[in-house]
Amino acid sequence: MGMRIGQGFDAHRFVSVDSGDGGCDGDGPATARELWLAGLRWDDGSVAIEGDSDGDVAVHALIDAFLAASGLGDIGSLFGVGKDSRGAGMHGADMLRDTIDYLRSHGFVPCSASVAIIGNRPKIGPRRAEAATVLSDIAGCPVSVTATTTDHMGFTGRGEGIAAIANALVDDAPVRDTLVEDE
Repeated sequence: MGMRIGQGFDAHRFVSVDSGDGGCDGDGPATARELWLAGLRWDDGSVAIEGDSDGDVAVHALIDAFLAASGLGDIGSLFGVGKDSRGAGMHGADMLRDTIDYLRSHGFVPCSASVAIIGNRPKIGPRRAEAATVLSDIAGCPVSVTATTTDHMGFTGRGEGIAAIANALVDDAPVRDTLVEDE
């Protein structure tokens, strides 16, 4: 088969830090305390991302893209859905690490990925290189990070939430090479 490409998307709403809804503090059930995006904690101070995990839309989109490329399902099939799921309370970085291990255990090698973050805040530009480095280190391949707004259209434009779309390229070379050697 060779190289395979996949696409992923995720979106979450913002919640105020003091609301007690959504987000992840890393110590158990989801609570709105911190804003995590592209594997980084952002010190916005006023909002977090609602979710059973830390709600990191960039990482979640990357996970779906890697899983789609490998034909191994999606984030829900790997981590479950809801407050009692395997992914509940997990940080996105840990989820991405587990996903890459899962791909490798099935003979897939991550080659490259790209994630575009869609929203008005936080401003990605000042931390773009840091985000790309963190995600690349976890994925074991180059990951580029871009950002855009929707010019005040839709829920991201109104500042109600944030979204991300990602593409990932994987190779099944180890699987292919094993099949060739067995023939």
